[in-house]
Amino acid sequence: MAKSGASPWDLTALFNAADPKAGIAERHLWVIRLIEWLRRAPLESEAKTEARSTPPPVLRLRHLLGVLERNPEQQARAAEMLGLFLREVDSAALLADFGFAPRTGLWAEFGRRLRARVLPLTPATSDLGELFALLFPRGEDTAWLNAIDDETLARLTRVLEAGNVGVARDWRGAFFDAITFLASAVRAAGFSPPLRQRMSAELLVDAPFHQLARVAERLREHGESKVPEDRALFIQEAQYLRALLETCRRCATSVHQHLEAHGVSVDVVFEADQLRERTHRIDLLLGCILAPEASREIVGLIAELAHTAEERRSIRGLFAQHYSLLARKVAERSAATGEHYITRDRAEYVAMLRAAAGGGAVLGATTLAKFALGAVALGAFWGGFAAGLNYALSFLLIQVMHFTVATKQPAMTAPAMAEKLADVSSEEAVESFVDEVAHLIRSQAAGIFGNVLAIIPLVLAAQWLAHAVFGEPLVGNVEAEHVLESLTLLGPTPLFAAFTGVLLFVSSLIAGWVENWFVWHRLDSAIAWNPKIVARLGTARAQRWSIYWRRNISGFASNISLGLMLGLVPPVLSFFALPIEVRHVTLASGQLAAAVGALGLATLATAPFWWCVAGIASTGALNLAVSFFLAFRVAMRSRGIRLADRSRIHRAVRHRLLHAPASFLLPPRDAGPPGNPGP
Repeated sequence: MAKSGASPWDLTALFNAADPKAGIAERHLWVIRLIEWLRRAPLESEAKTEARSTPPPVLRLRHLLGVLERNPEQQARAAEMLGLFLREVDSAALLADFGFAPRTGLWAEFGRRLRARVLPLTPATSDLGELFALLFPRGEDTAWLNAIDDETLARLTRVLEAGNVGVARDWRGAFFDAITFLASAVRAAGFSPPLRQRMSAELLVDAPFHQLARVAERLREHGESKVPEDRALFIQEAQYLRALLETCRRCATSVHQHLEAHGVSVDVVFEADQLRERTHRIDLLLGCILAPEASREIVGLIAELAHTAEERRSIRGLFAQHYSLLARKVAERSAATGEHYITRDRAEYVAMLRAAAGGGAVLGATTLAKFALGAVALGAFWGGFAAGLNYALSFLLIQVMHFTVATKQPAMTAPAMAEKLADVSSEEAVESFVDEVAHLIRSQAAGIFGNVLAIIPLVLAAQWLAHAVFGEPLVGNVEAEHVLESLTLLGPTPLFAAFTGVLLFVSSLIAGWVENWFVWHRLDSAIAWNPKIVARLGTARAQRWSIYWRRNISGFASNISLGLMLGLVPPVLSFFALPIEVRHVTLASGQLAAAVGALGLATLATAPFWWCVAGIASTGALNLAVSFFLAFRVAMRSRGIRLADRSRIHRAVRHRLLHAPASFLLPPRDAGPPGNPGP
């Protein structure tokens, strides 16, 4: 097209390359290069000062219009190229389809976006929706399109009209087509069972989805009519259509309200969001065809589509948007569970110590069983699977007996803490949040104290009892030496402890997802009322089972998934040459106690022992901190909370640490007012 060696920013060469007789691909490529010139051509030196307040593409557009206004021949050629472009492309495909998934499904849209990022696009098409991604490939196009002033728009319109090649034809036909297509799509979505069954019955009384297609057809009929009296009917139909669209949006919102109460499906969330976005697109199209001078509205629509193009390219944005509600439900279900792990008075603190001591006792047996399984010559996978079953069964036993494991608390309590940050606008709210921080840290400390103080004497007692009865301890010297080598702070223990914190967080996500799945499929109601189940269990027992599973399904999912991950993830990662192990503070304490029981109390005076003690301390801190941090971030993002008052919160926490440090470790004697806990 351009002469060889010519600068890509040479405007004269670009105009000379405009050939109305070229093929469709060359003509479309010329339009793409013209817009690229607006976006990237070097600014003239005299325009640089003005660029501080005006986007450079707008300055280039003004310069382009000035050149065309001074050169009628170039103006006619450019207008003819643009006129051909507008006549031969399918504008309705852009207005009605661009930005929407061709199929209602999150994973289908993910596949489409992934293909769009990998596969190149071609200008040899008449689908303006496909060309749009080549015309406006950057998110910053939205800003400069919106910045085009009215005078520049008027000049652009005059230049195009002066070409006398039909670009000023009745453009509204494509807009009416797009409104008809979109109204049909909204109507079909409103009739789909996943949405219809979850919409508010009160909002569906007037059958808004039934009327959409008819009103869109009447709108087109009156809008294209040349009879003056039809203008008033056209405006009346447009107003009625907008009222219907508002009702349809409210119906889509009611779907979210149903999901909040009865479980979340990301596909249903995706379909409801698509419905709302289509109603918004119809509103934009109506604004264009109703405006007396539509140039401003059309440019605003193009800017909106450019923003949509940027969003459409984002895979991360797709999941962030449509998994936010599921993340919120997972966080809320974890928050409801997490409230039980936060102690606020002395009685709850003592109860937490007892529950943690019970959990430590069970994990003492788990530790010894782990050594026994290690002595069996199993393959890497089956050894990991056996270890995972050992952990999972132990965690399930702890749950059934209403004990607790300290490291499982943070991932559950973090969403409860994030919920307290929804409103920290006042000093009282900040102090209340600091109270919750103190309660939380104190609860975690109680959990660790209870676990560790129970597991250590029990494992030592088992070792010494076995030595007294059988002449040798359950865990021998070789295994004990390996414990001292592996748990030391001088090795990779901190890294492994942080990784274990990630697994603790993942188990909380699995728990929330399984509970949401259980609620979404109404399995508690099925257990209570299914005829076959009722016939087998009886009415009373079926009701009890329904309540039991609804209350405990999250705990079962969390404990089973965590146990299996602790056992299976290390051998699976070792297959990929990643020597990652798990470090759990309670289990590590039991292992060190077993090593002392095998090597004798003289071990307490050695440096390797105290390096292991330091490693266990870091393990506890990292187990708690990593799992809490990840769960807290998910809970914050799912609620859309922004810590604008972060500095005030930090100051309040530091003030509490300086003036009442004991409140972070010991329970208050009495439940005092917020911000003034007892020692």
